[in-house]
Amino acid sequence: MTDFTYIHTHEGWLYLTVVIDLFSRQLFGWTIKITARTDLVIDALLMAVWRRTPTEKVLIHSDQGVQYSCSDWRSFLKDHNLEASMSRRGNCHDNAVAESFFSLLKKDRVKRKVYNTRDEARSEIFNYIEYFYNSVRHHGSNNGLSPMKFERRYYEKLESV
Repeated sequence: MTDFTYIHTHEGWLYLTVVIDLFSRQLFGWTIKITARTDLVIDALLMAVWRRTPTEKVLIHSDQGVQYSCSDWRSFLKDHNLEASMSRRGNCHDNAVAESFFSLLKKDRVKRKVYNTRDEARSEIFNYIEYFYNSVRHHGSNNGLSPMKFERRYYEKLESV
């Protein structure tokens, strides 16, 4: 699943795109840029593809925003053996997992804060995702485990069978 949100700084807006594994809730791809163009969402998905190296077709769910319906996005999906899945128009519940992550990020870190610089915001968001959310933050959907621990336990169980 992929979606993006905005973060306010005194230097202007930043746009954060995330790619979330719906099984473990782990963020495998993400990027932050100063514009919400197609490269924002493609770069996040590129990071996810690089980290996961899928060998079979993978379904990528998004909303119907212009970034997710343009020819560059469709070409990237085709070139990497990915299949598009889109929300129904105007249905925010189809992206509930991404919206939940953005809500947690803003509650846990951003709060009603306006960062002085874009670099300050990037640094804090990087730390939140890579050092807290994926590895430490407990999730109700993961039996109270962090995304990384949940996934690790899953694969350990598979190996022991």
